[in-house]
Amino acid sequence: MRTKAQILEIMRAFESLDPNPKCELEYKNAYTLLVAVVLSAQSTDKGVNKATKPLFEIVDTPQKMLDLGIDKLKSYIKTIGLYNNKAKNIMLLSEELVEKYEGEVPDSREKLESLAGVGRKTANVVLNVWFNQPTLAVDTHVFRIAHRLDLSQGKTPREVEDDLIKVLPPQYAKNANHWLVLFGRYTCKAVKPDCPNCPIAKYCTSKDKKI
Repeated sequence: MRTKAQILEIMRAFESLDPNPKCELEYKNAYTLLVAVVLSAQSTDKGVNKATKPLFEIVDTPQKMLDLGIDKLKSYIKTIGLYNNKAKNIMLLSEELVEKYEGEVPDSREKLESLAGVGRKTANVVLNVWFNQPTLAVDTHVFRIAHRLDLSQGKTPREVEDDLIKVLPPQYAKNANHWLVLFGRYTCKAVKPDCPNCPIAKYCTSKDKKI
């Protein structure tokens, strides 16, 4: 695993390229962000955005979701993988938000993770994107890139998260999630990494580097 100084040098390189990275999921408020993140599990952001664009035009609160009903919700999200189970969780978490939190999305990891269908990764995204907290959601892109760049050798997403949070100052911890996701999505792809056009190739010592 790289030293803290080396990791920070890579983060500074990402910062110089994209000082204000953004989540690619589309949302209107904390609730629609939460729903979008729940839907994004094992699905693409592009596919989620296509499904939620018409949905979020009429539903932007937990109560409106409950009023819509699970069958109509399914009709909007049926193009998304695992939509039946996701619809069930969305209805349950909407009910929980209305009953326990007056319809508001809580800014606590513990409270978020108590909601149906919300695990640590989903909670981290909401805390990061909406509440501006320095959290790191380790998805498949982040996990892969962390190993490929030797930022962590953690065997689980939580171990990778803990390794990075230990060395990253808050401003980098908040943006690292988006930098690594976008880098993994568009440049350092799993099957065919675009090494010739990689902006941080000089830092990479991966065995499958193609330069």
